[in-house]
Amino acid sequence: MKTITTTEDLAAFCANAKTQPYVTIDTEFLRERTYYSKLCLVQMALPGKNGDAVLVDPLADGISLEPLYDLFRHEATVKVFHAARQDLEIFFVEGNVFPKPMFDTQVAAMVCGFGEQVGYETLVKKIAREGLDKSSRFTDWSRRPLSEAQRTYALADVTHLRVIYEYLSAELARSGRQKWVEEEIRLLVDPETYINRPEDVWEKVKTRTTSGRFLAVVRELARFREDYAQTRDVPRSRVFKDDALLELASTRPTSSEELGRSRLLMREGRKADIADGILA
Repeated sequence: MKTITTTEDLAAFCANAKTQPYVTIDTEFLRERTYYSKLCLVQMALPGKNGDAVLVDPLADGISLEPLYDLFRHEATVKVFHAARQDLEIFFVEGNVFPKPMFDTQVAAMVCGFGEQVGYETLVKKIAREGLDKSSRFTDWSRRPLSEAQRTYALADVTHLRVIYEYLSAELARSGRQKWVEEEIRLLVDPETYINRPEDVWEKVKTRTTSGRFLAVVRELARFREDYAQTRDVPRSRVFKDDALLELASTRPTSSEELGRSRLLMREGRKADIADGILA
C-alpha cells in the first residue's frame, strides 16, 4: 500500500482521479486537545476492485494539499464519503473548500432503508459482505511512523466504500430517491453548517431556567468561552465546562477572589486570562 508524502505524488494521483467517475475518501484526525480537528491522514481509492488506493500523509514535510482541493473542485468526479460531516469541516477550515459533487453513503443508506446514522462497519457487512478490523480505531494518528495495522485499517475505510457507493447509487436510481440525498448533501456543503459564532453558541447550553437576567449572563459567558477556545485552538471544555458556566451564571462573581472559589473551573485554562474575560 502506497503512502503519499510529496505534493508531486499527490498531484499525480489526483490527476488520475480526475479521469474517473468517482473517488472514495476518508480522513483520520485528532481533536482531543484542540478546538479544530488536526488532520493526520487522508485515504483515497479509485474505482474497481484493484483500483489504486493510497494514504496521504498531510503531516509530511513540505506537502501541500492543494492538488486534493483542486480535485474537490473538479465536478466530473464524484467525491464519496461515509458520514462526511467531520471530514468536510476539516477541509472547510483548512482549505476553505467543499468537494463537489459529493456523495455521502450514510445519508444514502438512510434513504435506502438501512436506518438513521448507520455505521460504516454495518454497510461493509451487509453490502460488501466483508468484515472490518477495528482494533486501530482509537490510536494516535499523529504519531509517525504509522504501524502496518493502522495503515491497513485506514485503507479499509475507502476500499470497501467503492462497493457500497456503487450499490447505493444504483438503488437510488432504481427508486428515484436521488433528490432526497441531494437535499441532505446541500446542508453538508453549506458553510453555515460549520461556523460556530460565539454570540450564538449559548443556545446549545442546556438550562432549566428561563430568567432573562440569568440567560443574559449565560449568553455572555458562552460567547467569551467560544471566542477564547477558537482564538487559542483549545477545546471549549478546557476553558470551562457547561456546569461551571451555569454555576458562574448563578453566582455571578465580581472579583478574582470570588471567581477562585468555583470548584468547577478547569485547571487547564489560563486562569488569569479567563478571569479577566469573565469579569470584564
